[in-house]
Amino acid sequence: MTAPRRRELERTGTEGARVPVRDALLGVSPYGAPQLDVPVRLNTNETAQPPPPGFLEEVGHRIRSLELNRYPDRPHHALRDALAARAGLTREQVWAANGSNEVLIQLLQAYGGPGRRALYVRPGYSMYPELCRTAVTEAVEVDLDEGFRLGPELAAAAVAEHDPHLVFVPSPNNPVGTPVEHDAIRALHDDSRALVVVDEAYIDFADPTASVLPLLGELPRLAVARTFSKAFRLAGLRLGYLLTHAWVVEDVQKVRLPYHLDAIKQVAGLVALEQEAAFLDHRAATASERERVRAVLRDRGDVEVFDSAANFLLFRTGVEDLFDRLLDLGVLVRDFSDKPRLAGCLRVTIGTPQENDAFLAALDAALADASLPVPRESS
Repeated sequence: MTAPRRRELERTGTEGARVPVRDALLGVSPYGAPQLDVPVRLNTNETAQPPPPGFLEEVGHRIRSLELNRYPDRPHHALRDALAARAGLTREQVWAANGSNEVLIQLLQAYGGPGRRALYVRPGYSMYPELCRTAVTEAVEVDLDEGFRLGPELAAAAVAEHDPHLVFVPSPNNPVGTPVEHDAIRALHDDSRALVVVDEAYIDFADPTASVLPLLGELPRLAVARTFSKAFRLAGLRLGYLLTHAWVVEDVQKVRLPYHLDAIKQVAGLVALEQEAAFLDHRAATASERERVRAVLRDRGDVEVFDSAANFLLFRTGVEDLFDRLLDLGVLVRDFSDKPRLAGCLRVTIGTPQENDAFLAALDAALADASLPVPRESS
């Protein structure tokens, strides 16, 4: 370091040594829902029940034989074989990564970038534009119709207007909860040159016919992203996967980091697939609770609640500070009230019956008691 540079740092302090972040990140806050220590956390769509008995014991048994001084199986063949068998595909059509978000960023790294464009639906998963920014890809949106649905005509018009290289569609939609129409996916595909990525993070909660996976045989530019974080109750594992065509998996491997999927995660994913029936046996109870909570909200005169095929409900009220009122009562939900087209909307995860009752009781109190003090600003 030269003497003038040393003197400059001594004068300005460590802040003067900071490398300027790229322009696209100026003023940007890290993405993430609040993680607060409150009695009832219903804001991130986790499954309330832990993994089934015996899972951690089996994982622990198997990892004792791992050679952790060696790198993991880089192409994770065993896990891909198990995922392929579940989906009725071949290993070459399957890829896995650290959560479905990494799957999505890998697709953007492979097919996006400067001079390329990605289309996403609004309302939709709020990470899509964030991922596009990270991958230096132009992001454009199409607004769903008044019922928050994407019909084939709307889909065809959107790709005709924007000519995207990628399209991201959540099904069931997050935060709304409704599955996408298959004809809309066909329109996105057939009327464009894009890779159409259907994000099925919540598909295991929906009717099996809602999945677009059967369309892989007829749509050569379709990719389906899924996760172990939701219905498989393994949000802490951070494991997601891609079901698509072999050429997509080939291209994604060109941008993956070396040994990106660790050995312990691969073992845990394999055990979860072997114990799938036990992992997913909560779905009927979750759906029953969702419909119970939805019925209570629907029967109120001061709440609008939307249909959902996932493990959450989107609802709207006219109380501007409802998020804070619920938080003061010990219930954390997700606040969407500042998002385009979602004014007054909150999203509540379906938890245990006791957690759901606590939410409904807190909602009763928050909506009934106009004398509650104005709480702190929304997180």
